[in-house]
Formats: sequence, structure tokens, C-alpha cells
Amino acid sequence: MDIEIGSNLYRNTNGTVEIEGVPQISLVLKNPQGPILVNCVLFDEVGRVAVKIVENSLAFNERRAHELTKTATGLLLKNTETGKVALQVEFKAPDRVVFKQGAFLTMKGHRFEASLTEWRVEKHRMSGKDIDVQGKAVAIG
Repeated sequence: MDIEIGSNLYRNTNGTVEIEGVPQISLVLKNPQGPILVNCVLFDEVGRVAVKIVENSLAFNERRAHELTKTATGLLLKNTETGKVALQVEFKAPDRVVFKQGAFLTMKGHRFEASLTEWRVEKHRMSGKDIDVQGKAVAIG
């Protein structure tokens, strides 16, 4: 599966996105035509689990701080207080998934942000790259 994060394309991934060495997002396509299944864990400021998504459903939502909206092609997770998008993932083409936007804390308490043009975490940022990860996880940060 190929994953787009920001303007970066990661080809031939195993569907896992590791941020700062921690597997934080898992994307699964049961067949190349979709639908996509998202598994994700988001953390709070001290590294505790704040939100857990299992196969496109909220399994844990501390203080009901997030709301999940499912679409025919993906899902959208928003912070209920601020309205900001924590995670937006969509199926784009056969065997390709797009992480359209998002902003959340990593397990280490650093802010990860993705937009249509780049991703950034701590002092790391990437834009416009095309990387073949050869069946491994996408490594960010």
C-alpha cells in the first residue's frame, strides 16, 4: 500500500506509521479498492492514551474530547472543544491512502502536524519526497 502524508509519498508500506519510533497509526486495506480500516492511538501531554480508534470505531475517548465521523472513503477525527482536525484519512486510489491533515501529540509529548504540503514533528519536517519503504513502516521523526 502507498501512503501520502503531506506532499510526501511513501510507496510499498506495510500500512504502519511510526512517529518518533512508536507505531501510532495502522492503515489496512482488505482489498486494493477499499474500504480502509484505521487503527490509531493518540496521546495527551503526559503520554497517556487519550483516544484509541480500532477499525474505524472509537474504542477509547478520554473525557469525550474527540468526535469521529466516518465517510464512504475514510474518517475524520476532530477535537470537540476546539473543532480542530486531529486526523483525516481517506482512500484515494487502488492501494493508496491519503493522510490529508491532522495535529496531535506523540507518545513523547511532541506535536505532530500534517497538512497537504508537509508533515512536521519537533525539529523534523518533510515535504515533496517520494520514498520506497520496501514493505516496512513509514518512519516519521
